[in-house]
Amino acid sequence: MQRVRSVCPLDCPDTCGLLVDVVDGKVERVTGNPDHPVTKGAICHKVRRFPERVYHPDRLLNPMRRTGPKGSMQFEQISWSEAYDEIRRQFDSAIDKYGAESILPYSFYGNMGVLNAEGMDRRFFHRLGASRLERTICNSAGAAGFAYTMGATAGVDPEDTVYSQLIVFWGCNVVSTNMHQMLLAEQARKRGAKIVVIDVHNNRSAKWADWFIPIRPGTDAALALGVMHLLIRDHLIQEDFVEKYTVGYDQLKHHVLEYTPEKVSAITGVSVEDLCSLAQLYGTTSPSFIRIGNGLQHHDNGGMIVRTIACLPALTGQWGMRGGGALKGNSYYAALNTRALQRPDLLPRPLPRSINMNQLGDALLKTDRPIKVLFVYNSNPAQVAPDQTKVRQGLLREDLFTVVHDLFLTDTCKYADLVLPATSHFENLDLYKSYWHLYLQLNEPIIPPIGECKSNFTLFQELAKVMGFTEPCFDETEEEMIETALHNGNNPYLSEISFQTLREQGWVKLHIDFAPGHRVGAPTPTGKKVALYSRQMERAGLAPLPAHQGLREDDTYPLYFTTPPNHHFLNSTGANVSMLMAAERRPTLQMHPLDAKHRKVEQGRLVKVFNDRGSIVLQADITMDVQPGLVIAQGLWWDDDELGYQSVNVLTSQRIADMGGGATFFSTRVEVARL
Repeated sequence: MQRVRSVCPLDCPDTCGLLVDVVDGKVERVTGNPDHPVTKGAICHKVRRFPERVYHPDRLLNPMRRTGPKGSMQFEQISWSEAYDEIRRQFDSAIDKYGAESILPYSFYGNMGVLNAEGMDRRFFHRLGASRLERTICNSAGAAGFAYTMGATAGVDPEDTVYSQLIVFWGCNVVSTNMHQMLLAEQARKRGAKIVVIDVHNNRSAKWADWFIPIRPGTDAALALGVMHLLIRDHLIQEDFVEKYTVGYDQLKHHVLEYTPEKVSAITGVSVEDLCSLAQLYGTTSPSFIRIGNGLQHHDNGGMIVRTIACLPALTGQWGMRGGGALKGNSYYAALNTRALQRPDLLPRPLPRSINMNQLGDALLKTDRPIKVLFVYNSNPAQVAPDQTKVRQGLLREDLFTVVHDLFLTDTCKYADLVLPATSHFENLDLYKSYWHLYLQLNEPIIPPIGECKSNFTLFQELAKVMGFTEPCFDETEEEMIETALHNGNNPYLSEISFQTLREQGWVKLHIDFAPGHRVGAPTPTGKKVALYSRQMERAGLAPLPAHQGLREDDTYPLYFTTPPNHHFLNSTGANVSMLMAAERRPTLQMHPLDAKHRKVEQGRLVKVFNDRGSIVLQADITMDVQPGLVIAQGLWWDDDELGYQSVNVLTSQRIADMGGGATFFSTRVEVARL
């Protein structure tokens, strides 16, 4: 037996260090690496079940070509050379008749490795001249909002949060989605910290917290503005800090006068008493830390929500405290040499069109400048993309040639003309960065590729040769590309980090000058002041001051519908692993007893959930964990005709959020009827 280091590849902030037991060349067991400075040996059940995923009986091992109608899942095995010949023929045909823009790559971060998520693939499609994909389905609205306030997507070192005396998890179910932040918070609680959860749902984190504050969907900015109103009214502002490190306080002070406790309570559903208690607690406890989650940014007003919450630590001077401040993401610190890695200079001029991945349904159904070839990897759009009725109508087009590169025959593969077998991360060399903690990690292959599986890196490197691309960048090795990515002269935090150092040590912490535990000088990483009033937003045509903006979904349907992640899957990854499926049991719709009674729905009853975009069937779970007027379906389950499982994204909209091109999954309204 060998015990070797590895890294979790899932799209999760924790990016855990792993130890893998390999027996006779086969992965037998996955555990956490106790030596990792942040994750310290703790891992979730999703990761423990990696061996079942790697050796799943349904794992794709060979290239496959569709033989039946789209949707039939009828395929025949072919060789890689046959697959490459067909791709070349389809690419050439589409380019000759419609131009290279008629080819669209569709990918996200099903594997978070830098080379396999945003490396050779980007070079290939840039050189091809394909349509560019705006990869904005996850965190782009919140990242834009945070950056408007703080100058960059950079927060505190999460390791410092053990010193926090107040921790606010705002729209962040850390027990299920950021477990090591929960463990750090537990250490802080043992030191006397109080933990508050603000969310629409009494989820696992809310039950674990000291205080749960339920809030109506999409009203978080109003709550933050109400807290600001009370901080100013009750003289809880750190005026010296505000004067030295912020701009626009006078405008903000006048602006928040209208957000009285009574008005904010009417908007948010948070009682005046709880609002005043929250403001008093936040204004008098130091250091205080706010962990801003992904959920609240998936609204029409998601960017403004995050931008508004991000103002709070500056008002109370928390950025100067070890364990104080806020964290939405820390991607700024780990910025690699993206230009050299992805080679946007290979793009033709004028630049090809850009398509927002949240609007895939509309893009596939357009007859003007149509998409003729869709190339899917690292994603499962037939589950994750909004407005599934349109997405699947587009995928069913007989004149659309679709290639899917994956480990399994996912729901997207139902509509594929070619399916190509992908490696697991245990079979790849790759570089991993976290968008939460501050460590880079190297993942080395611990087993050879299974069957005829190929990594994204290998696939697109070989496709470049098939297409006749002769640029030297397509000959680079994985080691060379990692070195290229690490050499970013504009990022001092990467100084002295090399491929060799990572190979020797497994991980290296970014060289960030916190002294001690907080930044020197201005609290923003760019050296600018915190923008309470943002001239940049004003120039972009956005409201320069934090504000509450209502959701745009019309009120034809009476119930808000929210789809947070479940505990045992990550999006649709893991939803075909039997032990994880058993742990989740089945997809349900959580309803408040008053809403269920009004619709004569009983516990366990099958219900139809519908709006103008479509309908799905779920099993009713009547519970006080949701508020009246809100229904919740957690997680993405693969389609199952026998059991009636369907994507919840049949009901969600392709509308784009207020900034960053983000998704609006949670700004959905529905009705529910018993079956």
